[in-house]
Amino acid sequence: MPPFYLPLLPDLLLLLGGMGLRRALPSATWQGIDTLNYYLLFPALIFVSTLRSAPAWTDLAIIGTGVWSVILIACALGAMVRRWGPARFLDFAGMWQTAWRFNAAVALALVQVFPQDYRGLMSIAIGLAVPLANLLAVAALSRGQQLTKRHILRQLVTNPFLIASLAGICFSLLNVRLPEPLWLALSKLAQAAIPLALLSIGAAINWRALAQITRFQLALNSIKLLILPACMLLGTQWLGLAAAPSAVLVLFAALPTAAAAHVLASVFGADRQSVATLIAQSTVLGCLTLPLWLLLIQQLIIS
Repeated sequence: MPPFYLPLLPDLLLLLGGMGLRRALPSATWQGIDTLNYYLLFPALIFVSTLRSAPAWTDLAIIGTGVWSVILIACALGAMVRRWGPARFLDFAGMWQTAWRFNAAVALALVQVFPQDYRGLMSIAIGLAVPLANLLAVAALSRGQQLTKRHILRQLVTNPFLIASLAGICFSLLNVRLPEPLWLALSKLAQAAIPLALLSIGAAINWRALAQITRFQLALNSIKLLILPACMLLGTQWLGLAAAPSAVLVLFAALPTAAAAHVLASVFGADRQSVATLIAQSTVLGCLTLPLWLLLIQQLIIS
C-alpha cells in the first residue's frame, strides 16, 4: 500500500491557501461560499457519492449498524465533556458536532488504496451516516438557537444534507439512473464542494490556536481520532465480521471531522472560528493517527 498520509496533504494545502486568501476577500464573500456549500455543493457531493453504489440489504444492515453506533457513541462522549466547553450552548453545539461528523472526502480518498468492494462499502457508510450525523447536528444547533419544537422539526426535514443523502439511498436502492447531462452537472458541483469548503475553513482559522489546544478541544479530538476507532476495532474483532466491512468501519471511525461542520455552524450563527480551528486540529492530527489505524487495519483485519 502507498503511504497513507498522502491523501491528506491536498486538504492541508487548501487550508493553507485559504489562510493566504483570508484578507484578499471580504468576510461577506466567505459567508457566501459557506451558504453555497450548504445549500448546493455539499448536497450534490452527498447525493453523487451515495448514488454511485447499489447497496445489498446485508451491507446496509452491517454498515448501517456500525456507523450509527459510532455516531451515537461520539455524541454521548462529547456530551460528557460539556462542562469544559463554551458557556453559550450554541457555540458548544457547533464544536460538539465535530465529535461525530466525518470527512467524506478523506474517506473516499483513503479507501482508494483498498479493493473495489471496500470502496462500495465506504460509499454506503457515508450515505447511511450522513442522515443521522446531520440530524443530531441540526437538532443541537437548533436547540442552541432556542427554537420551538416545530421550528426544529422544520430545520431537520428541510436540511439539504439530509434530503440529499436520503434521495441518494432511495435512488440507489431503486436503481434509478439520472440523465447523463444532469449526472455530469451534479458531479461537477460535487467536485467543487470540498476545495471551496477547505479554503473557507482556512480563511476562518486562528492558526495560532493550533499550538494551544484547550482541554475541551483535546477531548473532542481524542474521541474522534482515538476512542471511536479503538471501539470499532475491538467491536468488529469481537463480532468476527468479515474483513471488508470491518476495515471500512474502523477507517470510518478514524476519520477526521467534516469540513461541513464549519458550514453548518456558520449558517446557524455559532462561533465559526472555534469550529474551524477544531477542524484544522482534527485534520492535522489525523495525518498522524490515520496511518497508524490503517496499519492496524492491514495487520489485524486484512492480513
